[in-house]
Amino acid sequence: MIFELESENLSFPHPKYAEDDGLLAIGGDLTPKRLLTAYKNGIFPWYSDDSPILWYAPHSRFILHPNQLKVSKSMKKILAATLFRFTYNTAFQEVIGNCSNIHRKDQDGTWIIADMRKAYTELHRLGFAHSIEVWKDNELVGGLYGVLVGTVFCGESMFSKVSNASKAAFIFLVQNFRLELIDCQVHTSHLESMGAVYMPQQQYLDILQQQTLNADGLQRTF
Repeated sequence: MIFELESENLSFPHPKYAEDDGLLAIGGDLTPKRLLTAYKNGIFPWYSDDSPILWYAPHSRFILHPNQLKVSKSMKKILAATLFRFTYNTAFQEVIGNCSNIHRKDQDGTWIIADMRKAYTELHRLGFAHSIEVWKDNELVGGLYGVLVGTVFCGESMFSKVSNASKAAFIFLVQNFRLELIDCQVHTSHLESMGAVYMPQQQYLDILQQQTLNADGLQRTF
């Protein structure tokens, strides 16, 4: 069944009660406290301008173990050629803006609406949401952003303006930060080719519960 959230109550139903498509709850808001509560419990918002806030908790999570990352020979050559320059947390608003505006095949419009951009920008200001930026000739050509729960990076979206820029951002994230897990949320062939696999929901939730780097289980910085 789908639960309706109460505005004064930040708690969520257990993810096991989600529908087959992962939809768990409706309503609530995008305040930092509610968003962080959601991520600690394996839940994330995903909706469009013409719908209320929808909260999802997939029964099978698409994840990557950093030590299982697959980098193709062609991608290794591209990275070795140093065509790209990488930074992190230097252009968060530009990254989320590009993720929102980039055209995606077989997708009408974007789920990263204005309220979502505002909410995640605030999480970034507070130190919980992070971005990876990829530059070529001083132009931002790719990147990704997400939320840290301990050493689990919950990826939200990525974009690419030139070939392989988003792959490069993902590889940089995996190889340069001490992460236990990358949560890709849902399946894409792009990420499957790089080693991402499905993980049962409860196993994923158990890993989240083990994240004790901070008293509240959330990590502010890489």
